[in-house]
Amino acid sequence: MSDWAGVFIFLVVGIIFGAGGIATGYLLSPKRVTPLKLEVYECGMPTQGSTWVQFKTNYFLYALLFVIFDVETIYLYAWAVKFQSLGLFAFIEMIIFVFILIVGLWYAWKEGALEWQ
Repeated sequence: MSDWAGVFIFLVVGIIFGAGGIATGYLLSPKRVTPLKLEVYECGMPTQGSTWVQFKTNYFLYALLFVIFDVETIYLYAWAVKFQSLGLFAFIEMIIFVFILIVGLWYAWKEGALEWQ
């Protein structure tokens, strides 16, 4: 058995498992439309007026900045665990990585993306 056979088997089983779940859900789900299915489900109350509401982009900027710094924390944690065995090159790379993130944070701060209005 070659080295890639295990990867291929894992891929095939994953595809079968995913497609099997979707097919089972499709085959077992009820198909007729009832008035209960057409009711509002998010807050329980029917909407009044237009349902298309524009959100401020600041909310998305907060979420994006949160994700960026959350990913930074994950990288820093993995780097800190292996710090002793990585050497000087990895230390310099991490300094560059943190510097780029600090520049991004400074830019977001300068543009007013962090100010709540």
